[in-house]
Amino acid sequence: MNFNSRIYVAGHTGMVGSAIIRALEAQGCSHIIKASSSSVDLRNQHQVQHFFNTHKPEYVFLAAAKVGGIHANNTLRADFLYDNLMIQSNVIHEAYRNNVKKLLFLGSSCIYPKQAPQPLREEYLLTAALEPTNEPYALAKIAGIKLCENYRLQYGCDFISVMPANLYGPNDTYHLQHAHVLPTLIRKCHEAKIKQQNTIELWGSGTPMREFLHVDDLAQACLFLMQQYSNVQHINVGTGIEISIAELAQTVANIVGYTGSFYYNSNMPDGTMRKVMDSSRLQSLGWHAQISLSEGIKNVYDQYIKGEAVKAM
Repeated sequence: MNFNSRIYVAGHTGMVGSAIIRALEAQGCSHIIKASSSSVDLRNQHQVQHFFNTHKPEYVFLAAAKVGGIHANNTLRADFLYDNLMIQSNVIHEAYRNNVKKLLFLGSSCIYPKQAPQPLREEYLLTAALEPTNEPYALAKIAGIKLCENYRLQYGCDFISVMPANLYGPNDTYHLQHAHVLPTLIRKCHEAKIKQQNTIELWGSGTPMREFLHVDDLAQACLFLMQQYSNVQHINVGTGIEISIAELAQTVANIVGYTGSFYYNSNMPDGTMRKVMDSSRLQSLGWHAQISLSEGIKNVYDQYIKGEAVKAM
């Protein structure tokens, strides 16, 4: 990828898209194409067609998506399936029609079967049933992978797919009904500290194991893959380090300064019990994550406090 080319980052205001923007700007990119959802609805085929015809991007990072935590995924099931199918289908098809040199599609670790062997290898895709709580989102992401795969096979498009581990970082959402587990923990611990609460309720048993990747590490991996990777097979991006939800909660509590306890509501779903990525394919190419989980959480919490201070003004 030539950093002086016209590069379109779809979803540039989101957590992943904004991280890619930061990484591109650090490389001196001067022709970054952005479009807010108010100016281009990526679910609308005609609007996406007009956008590509007008701006003619040479490279595309497809980071736009409807995302959320276990509650949002399990309750907004039709929205997650429809919106993501439409977004990625429109962008991928227009990238093909406009002869985009390379496209990178961002997926999710939830594409893998619920009972897949651990750690999750790329070849485990479509070998068994998915986790029911986020099946619609996972199905949409699988469709995106297959779109990239088959546009490559039929038309020779250089479209690649990247599957990150659970992400966190700047520009994440802290909405308690829609956020992922780590920002939810940060907000709950911070508010409990301020209100001097003794107990925080968390969903599930606290025993599921998860792997977390800072979004700035993902952005660096995306730039690396745009330069170094061209293959029909999707590729995992992760740290290979896992932690239980209970351990994560205590880590966040220590960083935030919350000294109370946690109550785990086992009547609520756990989701997949273990999910850690095998990123050996990417690591064999020479890329490794740089930001430790504790360092990343400290940075994110500092940004969260600053955001709360701004809202209070």
